[in-house]
Amino acid sequence: MSRQLIEHGLAWSWNEERVERCLRNRDCIVLAARDRRRIVGFAIMEFYAIHAHLNLLAVQPGHQRHGVGRQLLEWLEASARTAGIFTVHLEVRANNGGAQAFYEKLNFRETGRKVAYYDGREDAVRMTHDLTVTSISRTEPR
Repeated sequence: MSRQLIEHGLAWSWNEERVERCLRNRDCIVLAARDRRRIVGFAIMEFYAIHAHLNLLAVQPGHQRHGVGRQLLEWLEASARTAGIFTVHLEVRANNGGAQAFYEKLNFRETGRKVAYYDGREDAVRMTHDLTVTSISRTEPR
């Protein structure tokens, strides 16, 4: 799925061995979303001392826009908060406006660009989500 949906047209860097290392890394979470028959989405997030990094998130085209990606990301962000981490970073291909819009809907903001980040030839947009919860003041009932 990574090769088809994320790394299409690039050298393949997220092979089985790399994913397996994440599965064994206690500072990584690897999630899979399934329908009754097959995997329809997945996500990999790595946790560091003060931030988390969303390495991969993909949903099969027939299952996109049904909340699968949002649910995967919300689960990962809840895990980050539980771990005391309140910032999530990611990179997305600069020409992938659909993915950027998806992340913006989930409160990620563009924080920069990385020139030739992908395979030394394609730019990335760096995005960040601040997970800090701020209290909402309510008017006391009378």
